[in-house]
Amino acid sequence: MSSIRITQPNGEHTMKKMLSLAAMFAVLAYASPASAELKLSGDASVRLRDVSYFGDADQFSFTGSADDDVVYQYRVRLNAAADLGNGYFFKALVMNEDRNYAGGWQSVRHGNTETISLDISNFYFGRMLENSHWMVGRLPLNSFDNPIFDLTLYPAQPLANPVYNINFDRVFGGNYGVKLGNGMLNATLCVLDNDSHNNTSADGDGLFNDGYALHLDYKVNVGNVTLEPQFLSVLTNSDIWYQDITGRVTTLAYKVTPYTFGALVGVPAGNAKLSFGGFYTTCDDTTPNGGPHVKYDGYLLRVKGEIGNFMAWYDYNHTTVKPGGNDIKLNNHFVWAQYKIPVYSSAMGSVTLQPTLRYLASKRDDGFNNYSGERLRSELWATVTF
Repeated sequence: MSSIRITQPNGEHTMKKMLSLAAMFAVLAYASPASAELKLSGDASVRLRDVSYFGDADQFSFTGSADDDVVYQYRVRLNAAADLGNGYFFKALVMNEDRNYAGGWQSVRHGNTETISLDISNFYFGRMLENSHWMVGRLPLNSFDNPIFDLTLYPAQPLANPVYNINFDRVFGGNYGVKLGNGMLNATLCVLDNDSHNNTSADGDGLFNDGYALHLDYKVNVGNVTLEPQFLSVLTNSDIWYQDITGRVTTLAYKVTPYTFGALVGVPAGNAKLSFGGFYTTCDDTTPNGGPHVKYDGYLLRVKGEIGNFMAWYDYNHTTVKPGGNDIKLNNHFVWAQYKIPVYSSAMGSVTLQPTLRYLASKRDDGFNNYSGERLRSELWATVTF
């Protein structure tokens, strides 16, 4: 993967890297008329976040941070798109992919010693036709608005957008879409992981030892209502983070083949837009190399509303893990609410402020011990788009 590392303490090194990046973009954007036109856009944000924990606080703190903490963060994302003619296209996203900072957000460290690594987060190329399309590469998933991958890959606690934050909202694969009836059918073959160990006799430990998944999506309008039934199946063994252990969110990854199905429904309501989602996932597998038997099932329900610059949604998730003894029951509630305040807007870009609240309440019951806690994140975003 190509990357550009910008290190704050070394100003000369930083300037050289930034100038190199700017020169590369300039050459691509102003190439000869016979070359594809490269369009550049992006956004930059800073945000102030206050994090508060209540109850069994460690259950929600991956780093064991204080019960109450203020964090200063920032993020830069750059988009590139090229129209190659005759329906062919190329798109890419460059952003920080440090796994210690969810969603590309970088936190200010002691002494401002943090570094920023700009990586090619996703890229894909393909062809758009009147009634069909295809694309391959590191594909964006739109998991912020579609939780089917969250429930599949993180069934114990799929809230707070783990695929968007931890997996950077993309997956390597190929997509083919075709108009079917009044709607569009999309099929995406995803490569979830690439392992090189030997095959075993375990269920799902198949082709090339790698983890594959198939996502089927059909989107159709029925009057003013939008229906989007979906099916996602992990075809060969892949890491699924499914079990939290005691107080802290420590998870185990087992190579299994769950499947998930459900639908999204969009309904207009005057000046507002309402959407509803419901998904169910299940797994009953013996893991490779003498590993444990993994059995669980869970569901996620979502209600979302948008009116003007205000948007909010509520998620409820219940997952039951069945390790062979007492069942482990996990219940989660999640609320996201935001209001976008326009400060400036023109044909060249915009500046906005966005107060945001995120609330998570979770409970774990294994028949012997109960753990429950809450986490509240209040944030103020300032974003410039260009």
